[in-house]
Amino acid sequence: MATGETGFSDVFYDLVSVQYHALKAGHDYGQYVRDAENGGYGEIAEFFEQVMKEDSQRAATCHRFLTELSGKQDAGPAAS
Repeated sequence: MATGETGFSDVFYDLVSVQYHALKAGHDYGQYVRDAENGGYGEIAEFFEQVMKEDSQRAATCHRFLTELSGKQDAGPAAS
């Protein structure tokens, strides 16, 4: 695996980044759901709930991959 400027493999860093952004967005989407519900836009609220669910699944998949990589020497210093 290529190692970026952080000392961690690029793939490890990329997964952490995707996981962070998926979790952050999921937090924000909760407000979007409430806004849509408060505005009487049930279909839009359902859309935001679906997007939130997809990001939650994305974060969980990243976690699984990070767990798998954490035992590999070429993942970087924190994975050891």
